Amino acid sequence: MNSIQLPDFEINPISERDGWRLCDFISANEEHLKRFFPVTLASNLTPTLSEFFVAQKVLEFASGKEFLFTLKEPEYRKIIGLIYVKEIDKVKNEAELAYCIGYAHKNKGYTSLAVKTISEWAFTQLKLEQLRIIVHKSNIGSLKVAQNCGYLWNRTLIKAYTPPNEDQLDMELYVLENER
Repeated sequence: MNSIQLPDFEINPISERDGWRLCDFISANEEHLKRFFPVTLASNLTPTLSEFFVAQKVLEFASGKEFLFTLKEPEYRKIIGLIYVKEIDKVKNEAELAYCIGYAHKNKGYTSLAVKTISEWAFTQLKLEQLRIIVHKSNIGSLKVAQNCGYLWNRTLIKAYTPPNEDQLDMELYVLENER
């Protein structure tokens, strides 16, 4: 997949050159990411860790195991967000989307535009029939993104996620069906 140019940012597959940029993004947004992206956070606390993380994600992208996309502002190519296509089930033709945006770019519609774009990519390029977004009810921004992108509430997943140093949380499942 090539870069997708949008008016205020671009979406790119993870690249070997993204290690330092990803470490910078994670460091700048650590508090924002620690509850729902603890593995990504822990894997990118130093530039060296980020280089290993990026190398692994590039291999996973190439093999089709998982797809990590970066959202970058075009002028300095600074990472402003991430979108994962993960938990891909090739038998059921479905996957999960997970996304985050940096503090400085919240509430600008970037995440909704990126999720719509990657959802369409997943349906056309991966031939998926269903996409899922799993979100906690306290994450109002993420709930709005799911709803803005046409994902419909499906059900509550009881004790589906355990954040670091917290009790298990019930999560809300949103689903988008491929209408083609």
